[in-house]
Amino acid sequence: MTEGDLPEVMAIERATFPLDAWSEVMMRGELADQPRTRHYVVAEVDGVIVGYAGVAVAADQADVQTIAVLQAHRAAGIGAAMLTELLAEARRRGAREIFLEVREDNPVARGLYERFGFESIGTRRRYYDDGTDAIMMRRKLDG
Repeated sequence: MTEGDLPEVMAIERATFPLDAWSEVMMRGELADQPRTRHYVVAEVDGVIVGYAGVAVAADQADVQTIAVLQAHRAAGIGAAMLTELLAEARRRGAREIFLEVREDNPVARGLYERFGFESIGTRRRYYDDGTDAIMMRRKLDG
């Protein structure tokens, strides 16, 4: 992902996370840390960005920062492909485990993470702006 992708990315961000979307300033801050501690990717269909994802890696730990796919392109393997890339990048950077938070009321995302071997390790109460809890998840990375 580059700064040139931000108009499309921010439109997806607001559509996907209407209650707690990141601001463009926050997203620019994430991109400013590429490639030092961040790795962001976009997914395109016919030259149009339909999804994006990012990971932060520091020492031997990584965190999935975000994954979003436009509603019309969900269930097509795009989120899984981007998560696969984030996991691979975390391994390349030497991470031994990867963490994330997911909305308690988002069973589709939780199912994706579970299929990829993430396990629930706790709850962050009222983590999201609307008061929804976050489920904390972790996956160990091999090799």
